[in-house]
Amino acid sequence: MIVAKGIHKTIQNLDILKGVDLEIKSGEIVSIVGSSGAGKTTLLTILGTLDRPSRGQVLINGEEVSKLGDKKLAAFRNQNIGFVFQFHQLLPEFTALENVCIPAFIKGRGKKESMEKAAQLLDMLGLANRTNHKPSELSGGEQQRVAVARALINGPKVIFADEPSGNLDSKNAEELHKLFFKLRAEFGQTFVIVTHNNALAQMADRTLVMSDGRIIQS
Repeated sequence: MIVAKGIHKTIQNLDILKGVDLEIKSGEIVSIVGSSGAGKTTLLTILGTLDRPSRGQVLINGEEVSKLGDKKLAAFRNQNIGFVFQFHQLLPEFTALENVCIPAFIKGRGKKESMEKAAQLLDMLGLANRTNHKPSELSGGEQQRVAVARALINGPKVIFADEPSGNLDSKNAEELHKLFFKLRAEFGQTFVIVTHNNALAQMADRTLVMSDGRIIQS
């Protein structure tokens, strides 16, 4: 599903990643852990095509995404990848339903189809009665579930999550963790999760430990 070969990332003469190799199978839930500055988020953004490696290859479903031009890469990302961030990145002026629809609109899907799909996802995530609420009217846990619905709307093959429970209390964090496994069971998606949350890391199928820009344990 995801293959990284010899990933290096250098920023202003500082080596952030120092030759990362990994392989993640389809349908696998993998957590990435390590101390601050280990390179976890940099690796996640490169695997998720939000950044490019200084050297090395990234392949997703056999496609070498690290060689795609910007336009083709953006289209690939929209169709194949979903993101969940610590800070939910919801647009404050739009309702929950409208926020979920945005990736579908970018993909070119019709408004009616997009809104129906968004409503189904919000219902599945227990937010059927919150579709017309704006982010400021939602709790932190509700905002994060809206972000998950947005990540799911285009039916991505893989979801990358960067500290997804970092802003949640323990109860909402536990519910979010269980939700990822429910989604995997229902949709078969692959999850790659950067986390400091030991409970989530231990729930994953496999944990990658990073230190000083390298994976030191799998």
